[in-house]
Amino acid sequence: MSSVTFLFIFVSILTIVFLALNFLLAPHNPYQEKYSIFECGFHSFLGQNRTQFGVKFFIFALVYLILDLEILLIYPFGLSGYENGVYGLLIVLIFTAIVTAGFVFELGKNALKIDSRQSNNFFYKSNKFIHTFIESK
Repeated sequence: MSSVTFLFIFVSILTIVFLALNFLLAPHNPYQEKYSIFECGFHSFLGQNRTQFGVKFFIFALVYLILDLEILLIYPFGLSGYENGVYGLLIVLIFTAIVTAGFVFELGKNALKIDSRQSNNFFYKSNKFIHTFIESK
């Protein structure tokens, strides 16, 4: 048996074992909130299914894309590490420093902070307002 065949068999068996362990040992406690529709970070409450959402979700996607492309562009350097030498290392370090500086700049500008319009506080205040309104009548 070749090593590649052994690898495929070993990985398949290991995957099945881990899935079985997860199925047997993971807690299973479904409730209504888990089965409700959840899309783009917003729960679908009445009248809120088609509301606009902020552009910050796209900013997160772009940051992920940039960091993913950084890994993709560094991968060939890792494969040909012996042929690159110090020059290749300097180029990769400069590239990584530029991408890291951009990421730190985004963090400094709070570009990755998403303020949720939905919080428990909002619903508590709404219910309190409704109860106060009903009691005053």
